[in-house]
Amino acid sequence: MSLSVAQGFTKSLAMTVLSEIGDKTFFAAAILAMRYPRSHVLSGCLGALIVMTILSAVVGWAAPSMLSRKWTNHITTILFLGFGLWSLWDAFKDGEAEELAIVEKELNADITCNSREAKESNKADDDDDDDDLKKKHRPFLTQIFSPILLKAFSITFFGEWGDKSQLATIGLAAEENPLGVVLGGILGQALCTTAAVLGGKSLATQISEKIVALSGGVLFIIFGIQSFLSTVGS
Repeated sequence: MSLSVAQGFTKSLAMTVLSEIGDKTFFAAAILAMRYPRSHVLSGCLGALIVMTILSAVVGWAAPSMLSRKWTNHITTILFLGFGLWSLWDAFKDGEAEELAIVEKELNADITCNSREAKESNKADDDDDDDDLKKKHRPFLTQIFSPILLKAFSITFFGEWGDKSQLATIGLAAEENPLGVVLGGILGQALCTTAAVLGGKSLATQISEKIVALSGGVLFIIFGIQSFLSTVGS
């Protein structure tokens, strides 16, 4: 492994772990794993995060070709410093357990709504004894993949879209080797998602969001300073 790949891998791994632990998608995976088969939840959540990591790295890799290297470094510096200050603000404000409660409330509402729709659909299908016809009426993707896997994938993917960890991955891929960023990001996502699914809500409640946010804030600021110094030196 070359030095540039190793540096991108290390930075991406550290950033991903500190960004994803205690994040809303982490809590969502933990709560879903308590209600549905863990293998389906893990596959769906991890699949969404891998796709998001690759897409973000591709965008970051392409950024220098659309903007000058100097402007890319400026934007990356602002992103990292901004996310660092944002994380420090989250660390010192009140309401440490709010994220878990909010995610659980949203998932409960979504599950209740889906259960109601499923009951209505089953009631409508009770008059039809043809199993093949019922299968044809199901959405195409649910005929191939588990509905739980698709549910975990969609909740994670759209929950992560536009999140600071996604934008930070884009910025990191613009600065470092994209292959290293992808490999480090995927490993970090795998570690966090597996911990959330296996540990469940009990693990999620034991994590100190304040310490994680503080550590992440410091890391983002360090990355921001490094990006600033690289801009000055260029």
